[in-house]
Amino acid sequence: MTLIHLQSVSRCYPMGAEMVHALRDVSLEIQRGEYVAVMGPSGSGKSTLMNLVGCLDTPTSGRYELNGVNVSDMDDNHLAEIRNREIGFVFQTFNLLPRSTALRNVELPLVYAGVPVDERRKIAVEAIGQVGLTGRAHHKPNELSGGERQRIAVARALVNKPSLLLADEPTGNLDSRTGAEIMTLFDELSQKGNTIIVVTHEEDIAKHARRIIRLRDGVIASDEPSNDGETRDESGSERYDSTH
Repeated sequence: MTLIHLQSVSRCYPMGAEMVHALRDVSLEIQRGEYVAVMGPSGSGKSTLMNLVGCLDTPTSGRYELNGVNVSDMDDNHLAEIRNREIGFVFQTFNLLPRSTALRNVELPLVYAGVPVDERRKIAVEAIGQVGLTGRAHHKPNELSGGERQRIAVARALVNKPSLLLADEPTGNLDSRTGAEIMTLFDELSQKGNTIIVVTHEEDIAKHARRIIRLRDGVIASDEPSNDGETRDESGSERYDSTH
């Protein structure tokens, strides 16, 4: 089942008197349950693509459907509703509230969703257990290691049972050993059927995914199964045209 469908999507930004074409006529499908890495050098369009897929921005032209819903022309309020319901974000900088416990941080999306106190506490405890940190639930971020903080960020991203887990350079602030632990966690989440997109510039991180999409100058330069991953879905690399 198709979760993400981009059809001829472009994104342009005015920069002074010029117009910067961050994405050019990109068409792309990602199926539910896929584990995909998006790679590209600085200025390739990967951050712009992440912002569009994550409903943090809308395309200048083209159509984006998430879970069968056209989100291309939605206003900010509707986009926020879609984000809260459909997407879990994991950022390089963790983005945890420093004065709140791990449990409270994980609960936050459920607070915004209006889930009653007892129910959200139970769901948040389960999510923290999922990432192996049950014993750290009442610690604040400064009492946790970098790897533990990122695990709590992953638990927060999963707590609403989103359709998509979107991770932007999730190991960027971690040492290599801790980064490997986080990627092992992503492997486990993928095996449980979570749809994951990791935006990264590191080849060893991308190889955990089963499909690697490489961007260059705002177009898809390649879209292929990862050599190190087993392909869960033959979601054809013919769906794009990088000749424009």
